Amino acid sequence: MAWITENRRTATVERRAEPYLTEQIKANLSKKYFPRYPNKRAVLLPALHEVQHAHGWISMQAMEEVAAFLELPPAEVLDTATFYEEYWLKPKGQYLVQVCRSLACEVCGSRELIDHLSAKLGVENGETTTDGRFTLIELECLGACEFAPVMLLNDVLHENLTVQTVDQLAAGLPPDPHQYRDPAVTWDQRTDH
Repeated sequence: MAWITENRRTATVERRAEPYLTEQIKANLSKKYFPRYPNKRAVLLPALHEVQHAHGWISMQAMEEVAAFLELPPAEVLDTATFYEEYWLKPKGQYLVQVCRSLACEVCGSRELIDHLSAKLGVENGETTTDGRFTLIELECLGACEFAPVMLLNDVLHENLTVQTVDQLAAGLPPDPHQYRDPAVTWDQRTDH
């Protein structure tokens, strides 16, 4: 992987009037996590997860707010957020398409699915379509090897996929992703993970 550089010295932080780290998130962190951990620094990962869960991503403003709340240097929060792949540092699409690329899925055709989705959506791994509707991600393993190839579409696990079934799924998506419900088992409902 090539190094990606950004000029942060002269970059400006986009700000909004209302905070990302709301009073409700602060209260939840204080009540749920502060008693469980030896110091505020140890609450950094849960704090980033809370912000991301509430807003779908973690902005620079949010990282600064987390740093102030936990009494940490902003650079430490940025280092942590950029280290872990599960944190989104830019908005993602309405539909998050996450294709497993583990060995089992690779052998069963996940590369063909990824290439097809990439061409159809006009994006590469980690990119979002210009209309903000889809973000394509390749994941290492979804833990459903016996049903390979698999992908998550938002939180719904789809198994035994082909290019044709992926196209059928895409054709049936509602305009509002909150209305997307599928009879397939969601990841949280699986009993074997």
